[in-house]
Amino acid sequence: MSGAARDDRPVAFIKRALYKLFGKAERVFEYAFGQRCNPFTWLGSFGWFFYWITAATGIYLYIFFDTGIVDAYASVEYMTNEQWYAAGVMRSLHRYASDALVIVVVLHLLREFAMDRLRGKHFFAWLTGVPLLAFIYICGISGYWLVWDKLAQYIAVATSEWLDALPLFAEPIANNFLDSTTLGGRFFTLMVLIHIFAPLFMLLLMWVHVQRHSNARVNPPRSLAIGTLVAMVALSLFYPAVSQGPADLDVVPATVNLDWFYLAGYPLLDVVPGGQLWLYLIGGFAMLAVLPWLPPEAKTPEAMVNLANCNGCSRCFDDCPFSALTMVPRSDGKPYELEPVVDPNNCTSCGVCAGSCPTSTPFRRAKPIEPGIELPHRTIGALREQIMAPWAPPNGSPRVLVFSCDHSNCERLSGDDIRVVQLPCVGMLPPSFVDFALARNFADGVMIAGCAENDCFHRLGNEWTAQRMQRQRDPRLRQRVPEERLQMAWLPALAGRRREAIVAAFRKQLKGSSDG
Repeated sequence: MSGAARDDRPVAFIKRALYKLFGKAERVFEYAFGQRCNPFTWLGSFGWFFYWITAATGIYLYIFFDTGIVDAYASVEYMTNEQWYAAGVMRSLHRYASDALVIVVVLHLLREFAMDRLRGKHFFAWLTGVPLLAFIYICGISGYWLVWDKLAQYIAVATSEWLDALPLFAEPIANNFLDSTTLGGRFFTLMVLIHIFAPLFMLLLMWVHVQRHSNARVNPPRSLAIGTLVAMVALSLFYPAVSQGPADLDVVPATVNLDWFYLAGYPLLDVVPGGQLWLYLIGGFAMLAVLPWLPPEAKTPEAMVNLANCNGCSRCFDDCPFSALTMVPRSDGKPYELEPVVDPNNCTSCGVCAGSCPTSTPFRRAKPIEPGIELPHRTIGALREQIMAPWAPPNGSPRVLVFSCDHSNCERLSGDDIRVVQLPCVGMLPPSFVDFALARNFADGVMIAGCAENDCFHRLGNEWTAQRMQRQRDPRLRQRVPEERLQMAWLPALAGRRREAIVAAFRKQLKGSSDG
């Protein structure tokens, strides 16, 4: 979160509290797993990971599952007890992966809210993610139903009575569960179909969810994935999922053990009227859906293309984190094949495209700097002027020029020998500007302060920047730039002291080099 003026509205207060809470938790997990493999930065990818585990184990279990009312429970018991080493492990994996899916999705939702990554042009991923939460519960609850044990009986009766509170059915569906003679095979088969086709439709929504994200990360790091899978298999072996006795509609279950990840709301049905609970649920989802506009984000101009200086190289298209650029046939008659077109609905004004443009160079003198693509309100020319402003620390200490993104909270970096230049995203910084600042003696050292690794507010800005500065991605930093005069720091916004320590160490290194 940036250092803007404090907002005391309730939504902002909740957001700040969650932000600090996540910051503390992530610091602990960073010590345990390292910054690159911090599980909190891979919550969305873990959602996909647990979905695939649930889907794969579900397909395996379906081979042995009998969809008949009488035989469903017996088939599940066979898998759990007779084939405990294979189907039994698969059943437990299916259960625990689905529970883990709820955890990571809820954490992902809360974290994106806390990080303020839902407003403005970011709304699409949030808005498509809200119905995904509903589908997770539809899939999970229908899955518990199919076991047809005492818990399934409780769920079936409670759910059908709750659905009857809606004016949708000609006959109350709870009548299907009056006693053992009223439940028909067709109704049970319908639940099987729901449990099969709901996850398929959910997968379609997951695909839509990431459509505006180029290079979407749908897989966690291999080490995290393998470690998580091993831990879940171990849990499945030592604490297997079991049934709670066969269902009997002629007897009301005295006690059942609820899965609180999926069934936490069911006890409310005993104290809150069904229609009222529907209003709460629909109201809650409606509130989630409108959060991106509470309050609406201030509109920022999207990137603009200057065809006079564009050769259609497609680097901006390759680097855009939000699929806001499309390459189309050339329209100005110049001898180039393509030109970029900006989609204003997708452009988040991050400036990553300007950082990728080979014409974004400060060395040009003959005419004003007008790269092939840039942000109209934060131009490359203005960035050059900021670097060239007079600067002479009175104590003669090394001058550190810090390029910081708006979300890195670098306001605490201060001193006569430090100048902070803020950008929408460090991905907007062309490598030639580092060369320019050092070669023309506008700074003794350059530090790039971006978001935490794999957690860039604009998704890919810090990754592309690191690769450009390490000469692994175009446009590359020139070989003549001394590595000891460039420092990169990828840290969370709340890591102010760690960032100050890195700056202090960098200044000491620069001073040692100059004294030597």
